[in-house]
Amino acid sequence: MELSIEPLIYIAIFGSVYLIIGGIYMLVFGKSIKLNNRVNRRLSLMEQGATRDEVMAVLRKEMSQHDKAKQIPLYSLLAEKAQKANLAFTPGMLMGIMALVVVISFGLLTVLTASSLPIRILLSVGIGVGGVYTWVNNKAKKRLAMLEEQLPDAVELIVRSLRVGHPLNSAIGIVAKEVADPLGSEMGFIADEAAYGRDIPDALRALAERVELQDLRFLAVAVAIQQKSGGNLAEILEGLSKVVRARFKLFRKVKAITAEARWSGMFLSAFPILALIGINVMKPDYYADVKDTAYFIPAAAVVCVFLIVNIIFMRMMVNIKV
Repeated sequence: MELSIEPLIYIAIFGSVYLIIGGIYMLVFGKSIKLNNRVNRRLSLMEQGATRDEVMAVLRKEMSQHDKAKQIPLYSLLAEKAQKANLAFTPGMLMGIMALVVVISFGLLTVLTASSLPIRILLSVGIGVGGVYTWVNNKAKKRLAMLEEQLPDAVELIVRSLRVGHPLNSAIGIVAKEVADPLGSEMGFIADEAAYGRDIPDALRALAERVELQDLRFLAVAVAIQQKSGGNLAEILEGLSKVVRARFKLFRKVKAITAEARWSGMFLSAFPILALIGINVMKPDYYADVKDTAYFIPAAAVVCVFLIVNIIFMRMMVNIKV
């Protein structure tokens, strides 16, 4: 039986590109940008001797640089995810890395496979763009998940600080020192902005809109209402922390209950692709008798459309909002 390992080489190159992007990120920015670091990025910059103004300038640039680059045609695909991930990469650096991994992919495809030039160009562009997008998307998902997980504890820390007599901006500053990234640096930036005169509800609302987390919107609204109408902020935030924790617990419960359905959906979506890869590995000439016919390309296009529709509907069926 004739075997072809080219499809497996394509997958290996994609995995290598993904690891290269992460390696470059760690090489350029070091451990200070790692999530859940014991010393968050803001405190790390201060320990290196940077002033509060310099730290605010660095963090503000990282928070807004991707939003300003949404007008770039190709980068618009990455801008929203990169903003939520709060990548230290600038848009130019990210585009440069995309070009670099496209060139690396093309070189690996040239050396390791016997594909024609158009196929190599198409695959290298797909692997490069897809690898960068996948890496940025995973970074964004991981960061948002950690923000959601850290928020109830941060709100409870604010409540305890308020009850012992600290003002709100000092309570947020305590959270910035005690909580790891990503929430630690975000709260520290809000505390710094408050020290320079910005309203805390506005800063919280800007953070909520940037990361698009409903729980942070609740926090911003609660603080804004208390400042306008008065009341015991500690009690309000204590109730909010219970609601946020209950929502988080419910989300985890729903996720556990629907785990089988989600994995079934992923398997049914991935199986046709895995079957195609397996056929091309074990019997590369499987379609040799029909690939030159007039109906082969239209039929393949119809199959691809149905596969995409299947993936979309599977995701819709298992994507339960809490």
